[in-house]
Parts: sequence; C-alpha cells; structure tokens
Amino acid sequence: MGKIEATVRGASIDGKPLQLSLISQRDQVVALHQVERDNWTEGVLDLEVSLPVDELADGPWSGVSCVAVLTEGATNTRVVTRLERRRDDTRWRGEVRVRRSTHAARALLDVCVVGSHGGIDGRILGKTDAPWVVDLLARTPARQRDLEIVEVDFRDGPQQWLRPFMDAPWLVDTSGDLPTILLNTSFEGLSALLSGARSPLERATAGLVAAQLAGEAWATMFQSALSNLEFDEDGTPHLPAGWRGAVLRFMLPEVFPRLPIPDALREAHDRRADGRGWAEVQSRIEIAAGRRSQLPRNLLATIRVVSRSQEGARS
Repeated sequence: MGKIEATVRGASIDGKPLQLSLISQRDQVVALHQVERDNWTEGVLDLEVSLPVDELADGPWSGVSCVAVLTEGATNTRVVTRLERRRDDTRWRGEVRVRRSTHAARALLDVCVVGSHGGIDGRILGKTDAPWVVDLLARTPARQRDLEIVEVDFRDGPQQWLRPFMDAPWLVDTSGDLPTILLNTSFEGLSALLSGARSPLERATAGLVAAQLAGEAWATMFQSALSNLEFDEDGTPHLPAGWRGAVLRFMLPEVFPRLPIPDALREAHDRRADGRGWAEVQSRIEIAAGRRSQLPRNLLATIRVVSRSQEGARS
C-alpha cells in the first residue's frame, strides 16, 4: 500500500489546549510535559490521517477501516482508537486519549489500515512509515531519544554482566524500551577520540569509528526487530510496535528492494526460520546497515586523509 501520512493537528491536557510549539510536525513528536500541569490526568491528540485513496478504492480488499495504535513498552500499554471518515472527506480523523496513569515516559503512536483480504478479516493492509512520539517528560518536541548512548565502565563499573565484555569497545542493547549503545569507558582512548578529535586525521578516524558503531547498531536492531514480529492466526507476520517496527520499515526496502514491505517481511521471516538463503540475507543486512550509517563515505574520507598525511610526510 502507498504512503500513509498521520498528522497531530492539535492537543489538549485536561481540556486545556496545548501550545502548538509543543507539537513538531517535522520530527513527529508531541511534548506533553508542562511545569504548570505536572499532575494532569488525560491528554487528547487531534489526529488526521491521509490514505492512498485510489489504491484503497481499486485494491483487492474490503471492509477497510483506519485505527490509531498507542503503545508503550515500559508499561505494556496498548490503546487502539478507531478513526472515522465523513462522507466526501478523503481524510480520516479521531481523538487519541493519553491517560497519565497508564504511561511512564514515552509512548509511540502508529496508524494502521485494516481490512479483509484473501478471505481473512482483520488483515493489516498498511501502516505509517514511522510512529509519532508522545513524550510525557519532555518540554520540547525533539526526537533525540530514538537511540540512547550511555558511557559505562565494562571492567570496573557496577554492572557485573558487562565484565566478560571488558575488551569490547561497545555493546548494543536492544532489550529495553529504546535501543541503547553502551560505550566502554575502560576501552583506552575511545571516549577521548569520539568527543575530542581535533586534527583532520583524528576527526576522520572518529567519524569512521562512529559510522562503524552506528552500522553495528542498525544491524543489531534489525535482527532484534525480526525476532519480535506479530502474527495473524494464519501465520502472516506483521511489524512489531515501536522502534522495532520503524527499523524494519526503514531497512526492509534496502534488504529486499524489489518487494513491498509486507512481502519483504514475510521473506525475511521465512528465510530466517528455515535457513534458506539466510547467509545472503545477513550480508544484505550488513550492507544496508553500512549505508544507513554512511560507513562507505566515512571510510573513503579516512583513506583520503591518511593518504594526504603520508604524502606530506614524504615531501
């Protein structure tokens, strides 16, 4: 299915309109924390959704409906809101309620198109490319927490489980509500390189290391997301909620460029399950992750800087 666009047109907290500056259309974030309303009870998001009208009308499905799905992994919360479309209106609209008592920090808002297809009711026909973020703790609507980076001493720090990895420069932890990169502060020179590079060679090296780290994170997040799929009764896989679904939506078109996302998801799941061609898929994942982290560009830049420094040393 074509592109599904979701827009939060407005919001309120306990009936008081939220300032539009707390809703970022570009980053798709709503910041619900206000100092004067710290003990609020319920927020309401005014949601508007645009669907590919022609494709819906001509497609092999029936009984199409549109729903908003609000989830938060930290509290295991999942709230589904049915959206409505008025006669002669091409957009679907509805109010999504965010109850403070059922959320902890950061909820994700997806929009799904559901209908009957192939004789099966309740099939997910399409989904937004990336969820809106509803941040209950932020005062500004920024998407800076899509990936956490935390500095930890693997060798002498308080987290005993990291001791066996004391020689690793970093680890990617995908077990939580947000993926987290753990930077090993006991790995000599790593923190200083990433935060204090000054010379052209140092900056190029830091860029290469950061790209390698990001590529590893993308590959690990993809593998984690593929291990957390949702399934219909007939075994059809669907994208998981939250960041895992977003990672798959971003990377599947690069791993299987000739397949629509639902078919690519099925192909990735099947190959992983039975091992058929899985080694090739893993290579594709690594290449896609490298592209997303801009590893080839950073490697080329580092090679050029090293080459120039060597030429300067010889002259």
